Amino acid sequence: MTTLQRLLACLVLLGLCAPSALAETAIVFRGGVVHTVSGGTLDPGSVVVRGGVIEAVGPADEIGIPRGAEVRDLRGKVLIPGLVDTHSHLGVYPRPMVPAHRDGNDTSDPVQPQLRALDAIWPDDPGIRMAQAGGITTANIMPGSGNVVGGQTAYVKLRGSTVEQMLIHPEGIQGGMKMANGENPKRRRAEKEKAPMTRMGIAALQRDLFVRALEYQKKWRAYEGKVEAGEDADPPSRDLKLEPVVEILEGRRTIHHHTHRADDIMTVLRLREEFGFDLVIQHGTEAWKVADEIARSGVPVSIILLDSPGGKPEVVEYRLDYGAILERAGVQVAIHSDDFITPSRLFLRSGALAVRGGMSEEGALRALTLNPAEMMGLGERLGSIEAGKDADLVVLSGAPFSVYTHVLETWIEGELVFDRSDPADRRFATGGFALGDDYPTLEAP
Repeated sequence: MTTLQRLLACLVLLGLCAPSALAETAIVFRGGVVHTVSGGTLDPGSVVVRGGVIEAVGPADEIGIPRGAEVRDLRGKVLIPGLVDTHSHLGVYPRPMVPAHRDGNDTSDPVQPQLRALDAIWPDDPGIRMAQAGGITTANIMPGSGNVVGGQTAYVKLRGSTVEQMLIHPEGIQGGMKMANGENPKRRRAEKEKAPMTRMGIAALQRDLFVRALEYQKKWRAYEGKVEAGEDADPPSRDLKLEPVVEILEGRRTIHHHTHRADDIMTVLRLREEFGFDLVIQHGTEAWKVADEIARSGVPVSIILLDSPGGKPEVVEYRLDYGAILERAGVQVAIHSDDFITPSRLFLRSGALAVRGGMSEEGALRALTLNPAEMMGLGERLGSIEAGKDADLVVLSGAPFSVYTHVLETWIEGELVFDRSDPADRRFATGGFALGDDYPTLEAP
């Protein structure tokens, strides 16, 4: 406990300072370059945080310092919004990668909308600490892509010791729905000689699910209509598989669809046209081939950036510039980690690869912050540095996409969750978390 904390504690005991007042003490990030994402760049800028929320943003010489505020001097540093990852497997494929930790794919059935990622997330996954070290504050944690329908995703803040503390929406609908087509679900089932063994089979199973969900929705609406009319009626039997699909059809849950090849992407767009669901294309490796069609549909794409691609025939036409092609076509683009496929602690590097491929720096930063927040329906709370939004912030040592830049601090709702100056935190940034006390405590040159 610091001297200031001891003094404040004494004031509370003496009744001179209420605990609620302590919780509302302001923090001011002042003097650095502030990339707001939604409102340009301030150099130097000032951001006032109180009660976990951004209270004020503006030029440093125009924003006053509240009385009693903690002032953090950011001269020579850069402040950006907390990074938002639309596609992560943190906690369901935790580190170390041993069989006991493989909870992302339940391939006992190809259609599993009733499964929930939140029931498999391990909050003590060291990968979560590594993601904080990479500046990630919010993630869409998904089941894997081994099934036609993999299950419900979870929108979380990377904080707390329980899933309940992590969930952004602890009540009601807590995430999206993971679906997939192409090689992953086809290969998994073909190995067992069970359907679906073809792309035709995958699409047929998905269409069948939506048709059955429409019938289920119709039964419940008929029942609710009778109740409203004062009639005696027995409710339909609950179907845990179909309930979340009805939420999709009603626009209350977003489908995050793993799809790579251009023809597979078009299949997903046809399904969306038929059933009218909210959709985010995940990966979209060949989206560059059908960029205009995607732009006309208004569907956003969340991409992954790799400098050493490979692994499956359907990704052989991966291009480093496909984010730039989509950006120029007018498609809303996000960048994701697919952690463990690319490491969360190097998430800003994915943005740098997008810039190397021709994407604008402004577009790449937006693809790591506000765009993914909007794809998850969280744009009113996250993704930019604006008054009234959650105080999810990242302090950098330099320009966001410089190879020399380090994440120095990560803040979630006004609480410091990563501090590179702390040797215990720094090992998560440098990948040495498993080395324990043998890890060197000196900063590398």
